[in-house]
Parts: sequence; C-alpha cells; structure tokens
Amino acid sequence: MVTAGQRLRVGVDAATWANDRGFGRFTRELMKALIARDERIEYTFVFDRPPQEAMPVGAKVLSAATRRALNESHEGDSSRSMLDLLRMAWAVRKANFDVFFFPAVYSYFPILGRMPCVVCYHDCTAERLPQYLFPKPINHRLWQLKTALALRQTTRAMTVTETSANDIERILKVPRSHIDVVTEGADPAFRVHPQIVGIEARAEFGVKDGEDLLVTLGGMNAHKNILGLLHAMPQILAKRPQVRLIIVGDTSGRGFWDNVPELMAYVAAHPPLEQHVQFSGYLDDDAVVRLLNGATALVFPSLWEGFGLPAVEAMQCGVPVLASNRGSLPEVVGDAGLFFEPEDPTDIARTVLMFLEDQSLRVRLGKTALTRAADFSWERAAALAEASFRNAASPRHAAASAKAATDPPPQ
Repeated sequence: MVTAGQRLRVGVDAATWANDRGFGRFTRELMKALIARDERIEYTFVFDRPPQEAMPVGAKVLSAATRRALNESHEGDSSRSMLDLLRMAWAVRKANFDVFFFPAVYSYFPILGRMPCVVCYHDCTAERLPQYLFPKPINHRLWQLKTALALRQTTRAMTVTETSANDIERILKVPRSHIDVVTEGADPAFRVHPQIVGIEARAEFGVKDGEDLLVTLGGMNAHKNILGLLHAMPQILAKRPQVRLIIVGDTSGRGFWDNVPELMAYVAAHPPLEQHVQFSGYLDDDAVVRLLNGATALVFPSLWEGFGLPAVEAMQCGVPVLASNRGSLPEVVGDAGLFFEPEDPTDIARTVLMFLEDQSLRVRLGKTALTRAADFSWERAAALAEASFRNAASPRHAAASAKAATDPPPQ
C-alpha cells in the first residue's frame, strides 16, 4: 500500500465534466469531494478542450486541445476521431501520473504505457439492453470494442452499487476482488423546504388544487421506460382522475439517443393524457428542487439503473419513490418506496394507486425517505474512491520506494 507520507498524483479524464447526464454529475460532484478531502493527493483534470468554467480550488488542469470535444461528438451522433483520442492519450503519457481515473467508461480512450487505471463502470445497461441504447448496430459494436479495450487496461474497476458490481463480475468477467464499490449522493440543495415552496411550485407548474403530482426525471432514453408509465396512466386516471404527471427532461432533440418524439406522439394520440401529462423541458436543480417539494411521489419506471440518483434526490426532499423492481433501484430506495414490474402497465398502475389511496402509507414513506437519503453522500463516495486509487497505485509506489532506498544519495 501507499505509505502515509507519499504524495499520489492522480490524472482524471474530465471530458465528461460539462455533460448533463448522470455521469457528468458524478464526475463533478465526486471530484469536488475528493479535492476537499486529502491534500496528499494531487488531482489533474485532463480535458479534451479547455474548460469554460472555473475548476475547484486545488485542482490542476491539462488540456489536450483536441479538434472536437466529447460532448460535441455525442450531440452530432458521431464518434471522436482517432487523432483526438491519440492527443488525449499522449497528454496523459507525458504527464506520467501514478494513477489515471476514468469517471465513466463512456469517455474512455486508450492509455499509452502501463499506467495503473481506475475505470468506473456505472452499470451494464448497454450490455443488458443494447436495443434501447444504440440507434445502429455499428454503435453497439464500437461500444463493445471500447469496453473490451478499457477492461484490458483496468487495474481497479469502480462502480456505484453492489447490483452493478455483480453485473460487472458476471457480464464483464472482472474478478470481484478487483471491483471497488463507491456510492453517490444528492446535492445539499435537495432538501425539504417550507410548505409554501411546495404550494408555489405546484402553481408554477400549473398543478391544480387537489391534484396528486407525480414526477419522473432522470433521462428521456427508451430504457428509462417513460413510455411504459404512459401506458399505465389511463388505468390510474380511471380510478383517480385528479392525477398530474410531469416528465422532466430535455425535449430539444439534442438528447443522447432519446425517444422524446415517441413519447410526445403517444400523448398526442391519446387525448385524455394531454390534460394530465406535461413535459417540463430541461430544468435546473433549483427548479427540480421546487418541483419535488410540491410532488406527491417520484415515479422511476426504468428498465435498468446502475444507481438511480434522482431517487436519492427525491428522498432527500422527503418524497417517496415508486420504482421499478429491477437493477439498483431496490438497493438504493430500500424501504422508502414501493416497487413494480416495469414492463407491466397494470402493475405500475396498481402500485401507484395503492400508494395514492393510502394516506398513512404516504406519510410513513415520506418520513422513511428522509432517513434513507442520509445513507448517501459524496463525502462517503470520495473516501471509498480514494481507497480505490491507492490500491491501484500501490504496486507502482512500492517499486518507486524500493528504488529510492537503493539509489545513491545526490552529490
């Protein structure tokens, strides 16, 4: 292991820093917590293009000056060029870090040399549900190639739940002894506000007095199964017509292979839904916090999640979670919610109605949500991630220490 007096130099792939998906938030929040934690570790953010915002105090910044940024590539439905990948790889090689960290395998690029690597595999959704994530077979094959290369260079595999760790062991064939489980957390902004905030938020989003407000957020991709929730809505409305569903997410068309047109077309084709379902578009965190404080429940119908951060954000606002019984959601939500079969609209409707019609259950789950949310924090994630970096670097540090002990002193 690395001794207490040794300074560890960790390079971080920061190409996802500005990304608005879950792994972008993971990169930002985890790195902020890591930098605040231990001054004996030096973090250098390696960007594909110079960042447009100030970085956390204490972090170093290195830009590979690629011709195209990762975010530009995904919005253009294309891949980064080989030259850009080589520029990233060469920048890392010249820096000669003790460890290099990829916060998401999504942005992986090959590392030149034998530098220890910690790669975060958030989930195996792409392996489980490729038909929902890739628009063309070639996109799937490129993902498989990238993942195979990443696995060959992975010293320690990081992930965010035991559910994902089990998948990484079983599907990606990584030995369990090489997998480190960290966690995620909600920003402190997600909290219970005075009752007036919830009332104002409901008015802000056009929710009428007496309506039960269901919220779903966390992405508009097909595997998020919002369409499955829409299929359940007629059954819910038949017994409880005072229900409003707000779907939060970017509807601009710039999403990462989302199915927004399909969702909107379904609502338009079923006129009763138009009075009860609305698309909010992209909302910043402040608006999401206000919305959650006015919500009756978060509905999370995803077919698979590696973590499910919106569930923790909702619970931290005291909002119960009605979730899919698949992936990590039962592990994360625990006893702060109810679970349904996501591919069965009748079961989704049954679960939602059971919750809405039982006032004592609603109160109990709201209280439990706050208790459950306290189990998750970025500070805890940072402590676990730091241990992963030290474990990955320890052979190299051990060799360096042995060499230093035998080298003659400088003259």
